[in-house]
Amino acid sequence: MSIDTDSPPGRFDGRLNSVLRHDLPASIVVFLVALPLSLGIAVASGAPIAAGLIAAVVGGVVVGLLGGSPLQVSGPAAGLTVVVAETINQFGWKTACFITVAAGLLQILFGLSRIARAALAIAPVVVHAMLAGIGITIALQQLHVLLGGASHSSAYQNLIQLPGELANIHGDDFIVGVVVIAIMLSWKYVPGKLKMLPGPLVAVLVGTVLALVLPGNPERIVLSGSLFDAIGLPQIPSGGWGAVALAALTIALIASVESLLSAVAVDKMHTGPRTNFDRELVAQGAANMTSGLLGGLPVTGVIVRSATNVQAGARTRASAFLHGIWILVFAVALASVVQQIPKSALAGLLIVVGIQLVKLAHIRLARRTGDLAVYAVTVVSVVFLNLLEGVLIGLLLAFALLLWRVVRVVVSAGPVVGTDRWLVTIDGTCTFLALPKLSSELAKVPEGTGVLVEMSVDFLDHAAYEAIHDWATQHETTGGTVEYVELGTAHMAAALTGPPVRGRARGLLDDVLRPWRDGNDGDPITKGVAAYHRRNAHVVRPHMDELRDGQNPHSLFITCADSRIVPNVITNSGPGDLFTVRNVGNLVPSGGRDNSIEAALAFALDELEVDNVVVCGHSSCGAMNALVAGAPTGSGGGLGAWLAHGRPSLDRFRSGHHPVAAAAAAAGFGVVDQLSMVNVAVQLEVLRAHPVIRNAVLSRGITVSGLFFDIGSARVLEVTADGIAEIADADLSALAAAMP
Repeated sequence: MSIDTDSPPGRFDGRLNSVLRHDLPASIVVFLVALPLSLGIAVASGAPIAAGLIAAVVGGVVVGLLGGSPLQVSGPAAGLTVVVAETINQFGWKTACFITVAAGLLQILFGLSRIARAALAIAPVVVHAMLAGIGITIALQQLHVLLGGASHSSAYQNLIQLPGELANIHGDDFIVGVVVIAIMLSWKYVPGKLKMLPGPLVAVLVGTVLALVLPGNPERIVLSGSLFDAIGLPQIPSGGWGAVALAALTIALIASVESLLSAVAVDKMHTGPRTNFDRELVAQGAANMTSGLLGGLPVTGVIVRSATNVQAGARTRASAFLHGIWILVFAVALASVVQQIPKSALAGLLIVVGIQLVKLAHIRLARRTGDLAVYAVTVVSVVFLNLLEGVLIGLLLAFALLLWRVVRVVVSAGPVVGTDRWLVTIDGTCTFLALPKLSSELAKVPEGTGVLVEMSVDFLDHAAYEAIHDWATQHETTGGTVEYVELGTAHMAAALTGPPVRGRARGLLDDVLRPWRDGNDGDPITKGVAAYHRRNAHVVRPHMDELRDGQNPHSLFITCADSRIVPNVITNSGPGDLFTVRNVGNLVPSGGRDNSIEAALAFALDELEVDNVVVCGHSSCGAMNALVAGAPTGSGGGLGAWLAHGRPSLDRFRSGHHPVAAAAAAAGFGVVDQLSMVNVAVQLEVLRAHPVIRNAVLSRGITVSGLFFDIGSARVLEVTADGIAEIADADLSALAAAMP
């Protein structure tokens, strides 16, 4: 909400107009939502009623001025209700305010240390379960108030005392609370413009009016003096500093995590500036220090108010700031109105808020991701122990589950069908934790047999390496053989060269796709074959076995002999898919002047009956560059004689009228690449006129198409008779078409 005094007058006027047009109306809506929630949270926490209003004012004004999230609204939150109630019970209200100040100071230190994003590393399932546990605890507490009684100190006591409370229902309190709950739950179904009014406000207003007209005397909120009378400095503890520090740290961590998660959620709701998390955390800390010093509840970012703020059309932090001002004005000028609100109305409001913290979507997500046990244990622990212990138990369980998933390894040993060999597969993270399973499976291998050890391992520590190596050495002494196939990123040879390191999945692709270079020692072909045998032959072998008696390619692929073109890579195909013909410049001499091309066409179309014929050119082609440079072409043999077959393409390009050249130039390609694309188009014309191709098109409907591989961008373009085009992803197109 800062104002840039150096901004031009027009820019300032524009900002002011935006505030008046968008933020001012939104702030009123947020105020109407925040007011009853702030009162209810104060009641649920066992704090003075005014403490909720002070926290709401401070959260709006301080965070609105200093915050790093443009649309988040802060104030007292249901997520802190349980821990604040426990803190008040243990230390008293004034000391609880001191703890709030200390928690705010910790938050400022967190923000200045730039560790705000680290708080987001907490497992979401634990946060979801924490909120659900808080919601259940609030609902159990307020159910007693709804029935006309008082809440107890623990969820267990609230649960076991519930039957007795049900036997002594106070009818007036109960009716008011039930009406509030009914309005809250049904408000989303209200039609028309009436729905624009905040449901919590309407529910509390109706409950208040109902309490005034019903017979009986429902217990109402009590304000001791004005809001300013409630302001008071906190009390410094006289002892027990360890417990005080733990309480401050607990509030600081929970408030920080809730604020940051809320900010992340709010960022997903709008397209404006993103949150500066460190600045937001400093602002939250400043608000908590201010609220504690004034006698208010702890403050945090609140998703309910923030979502309302976004939906109401807010654009800047001015909305949050103004909502705090409206609460201050109301609390000072209309305090008598607050004292007419029955406690059972706020109890009904809080029961709905608590129930809504238990989200079925979160439970379904936890079930889908295998985290349901973490969710359930965390909820139960938060409800029946306390918030801190419940969260710690949940985090420990989540970490244990993560550790089990990450370090899990699958080991199996069995005979290869139809042979006398055995196959041992090791898949996953192979550490000392896998030694029992590893030794058990390796012990199944009979002595003297040939063994293939297939390792799809991303991490291999020294203990696991030693177990495999020692077993292999022992097995070979019995007359057996051991052959390794290492498909993963962690290799046996590297296990003793240094500390174990988790391999990168990208490394597998690099090993396959990058130019293979490993110094100047030895024959690179021989070394490459050895690496193929070691890493890939076992994977390819089953596929090649299916092709042992013949091939059935779907395409004839005519491309350049350039070493940078790898047809199977750029077409995502495998062995047996492409019948490939390569020559300098991907040329198809017309009139049957090249026996090699003629034989390939006849064999591919008549014998293999391919369905597609493709010509693929590429950028920076040496043959096309030679033609552009005016290299001699003729019938004397060698390169010059071969390049003569490219003269028609050069002539068509130089005519200045070829549409492919124009399209390539418009796309920013240079002269050589333009010629390469025109050359593809010309070769397509030659192929379509060839009798073998023409007959196949008429009889079987084969397709003849052109491609251009741009080496620098690693993209493949389609070349047609009259232009070039990107090749769309059919899967993505189908997905986009299926979306609403």
